[in-house]
Amino acid sequence: MLLNRKVALIGKTVGKELFGDDYPIGQTIRGKHIPFEVVGVLKERGTSSWAGDLDDIVIVPLQTAQRKLLGIRYVRGIEVSAESQQATSDVQDGIAALLRVRHKITGTKLDDFRVRNRTDILEAANEAASTLGYLLAGIAGVALIVGGIGIMNIMLVSVTERTREIGVRLAIGARRRDIRRQFLTEAMVLSLLGGAVGILAGAAASLGLSYMGGWQIVISPGAILLAFAFAAAIGVFFGFQPANRAAGLNPIEALRYE
Repeated sequence: MLLNRKVALIGKTVGKELFGDDYPIGQTIRGKHIPFEVVGVLKERGTSSWAGDLDDIVIVPLQTAQRKLLGIRYVRGIEVSAESQQATSDVQDGIAALLRVRHKITGTKLDDFRVRNRTDILEAANEAASTLGYLLAGIAGVALIVGGIGIMNIMLVSVTERTREIGVRLAIGARRRDIRRQFLTEAMVLSLLGGAVGILAGAAASLGLSYMGGWQIVISPGAILLAFAFAAAIGVFFGFQPANRAAGLNPIEALRYE
């Protein structure tokens, strides 16, 4: 009887890892020291974000798994496929009703089983990803503000240390907008240099994690340009006050500054 036979169906990944380029059908694999004859290879299904590699799977007859491998007499889980996504809820409700009848659960008694569909799992995963995205955005915002404050402090110190230089420039005909533009440019360059270091560090970390975890990571040029744009904007925004302070200095007092 097929339900008691020691046979197995294997996925493409299992066949490649165990037998390489050899023909797997007719070969023997072992599970808990029990030999199983490979009688077929499943159609390639690819990967899934929630279940990983769908081809890394071995299927054996139900009773063989229960008696030889798991040591149980019940079914742990059943997977059911609906005809369409719209029919998923109706199928789920029908399965729950059928199981209540089979398990003799009546009235307000709680179910002794759980019926889930992948839509619920995907919604939970999307909600978790959205929450994580907001959290990361908040952390990034705080980091940008802290970095901007650091740039502003550096530029304020620079204005103080270069007061006489600013006075000389104003005395020989430099316009206040030229002074303002100079310090805004310096703040933006400083911010862009910090952004470049951050982008290189992030790219290196991503490639390192990709190499160690075997993941495929794509670094988008658009994301890099957006990061540079944010860095320039932070430099201009937080550099404006020091630049405006430098442009507002009195030339005579600036030349007398020690």
